Amino acid sequence: MTRHNTRARATDDMAALEDSSQRRTRDQRSVYERYQEVPGELPTLDELFGRETASDGQPTDVEREATEGGVDEITSPFDPEHIDIETRTTTVDLLISRLRNEMIDLAPDFQRRAGIWTDEKQSRLIESLLLRIPIPSFYAAEQKDGSWAIVDGIQRLTSIARFFDAETVNAAPLTLKGLEYLRNFAGAGFHNLSGKLQIRLRETEVVVHVIRRGTPEPVMFNVFARINTGGEPLTRQEIRHALIPGRSRTFLAELAASEEFRSATGYSVVGDRMADREMVLRFLAFRLTPPDGYQNGDFDGFLGQAMHRINRFVPAEEAQLRNEFSHAMDAAQAIFGVHAFRKYRAGQQRKSPINKALFETIAVNLAGLAPPQHDVLRRLSVLDAFADLMEDTEFERSISVATGDPRKVRKRFEAVQELFEDLLEHGDA
Repeated sequence: MTRHNTRARATDDMAALEDSSQRRTRDQRSVYERYQEVPGELPTLDELFGRETASDGQPTDVEREATEGGVDEITSPFDPEHIDIETRTTTVDLLISRLRNEMIDLAPDFQRRAGIWTDEKQSRLIESLLLRIPIPSFYAAEQKDGSWAIVDGIQRLTSIARFFDAETVNAAPLTLKGLEYLRNFAGAGFHNLSGKLQIRLRETEVVVHVIRRGTPEPVMFNVFARINTGGEPLTRQEIRHALIPGRSRTFLAELAASEEFRSATGYSVVGDRMADREMVLRFLAFRLTPPDGYQNGDFDGFLGQAMHRINRFVPAEEAQLRNEFSHAMDAAQAIFGVHAFRKYRAGQQRKSPINKALFETIAVNLAGLAPPQHDVLRRLSVLDAFADLMEDTEFERSISVATGDPRKVRKRFEAVQELFEDLLEHGDA
């Protein structure tokens, strides 16, 4: 579309708004029906809705963890005077300026950031700005240098940046498509718009809620954990990833992308909501702090502290944990086969979803054993012994409900440790 044509049709905006009979085609199938496209034996409905969901709303192969209330409670004392949340009204142009000057952290390796929204959905956000329809607020954490770490609104800001100045987010320029009302602008980029419309977009006001530096990190985490915009709440690992920059981001990504992890989990862990990185982090956290050292019940804080420790690693520490992780993954696959890190009952054929609590427990215990011990376990009927352990109601609950409770953490780690020790000492007898 040429600049001249865009000018000529700009006055048709409101007419196009009324001519809205053409609607996007929606997938009318249920989640369960769409899930049937995945090969293999189907789960029951209870199992299906007991799984975490991916960015597209479809169930993944990771079991959803149940909680027992108090999910967002702050467990550590803090001074309310330190909480400083500032609401700022700014313009789209100023947000882009902050991006250009690296004063906004979009966490470049934040997969969920750019992978969820299609070009059509991003275009409709721009359409909303053109129609002067208010968009949801942004939430950010202020860093020491005054920059903002965007925690909620990453996809919205990425979409806007792609349209205004794609180089700021290292992405391809966005041209409008799939519009619902302003179909005259299909195929247009920012520079195809009239000067008047460009100014309208630049001067569009948006709201940014900024948690100022000095606010305790657990309180920041608590605030962001409550955010639920667009029906798509942030996962805990997404919040940790946004609030804690540094080497830990890429280290977790590297281990999650390793062939050892992917193979041991049956190539089935979807990473766009960072479930894979959370699993890796849980392993590292309990290798850095033994289970009996976890006592206050603040599991989110415990994992956050682990990320801070990883940020301070020297290369030798990274290499050691990377090696332990790789060996634990290989051992788990050799010992448990396709049922590694999954609940298992005697005679069960179908695979259960990956259980995060089992992942950390089995992997950490295996990391504490020597390779010759792995070889011994591989020759024994560990899966049958594990099925017997699953009959222990207390153990089953320790990997299913409120898994961050210190007593349940100790229960599951001690139970698996005893299982391995007993098999190594007595074999299958």
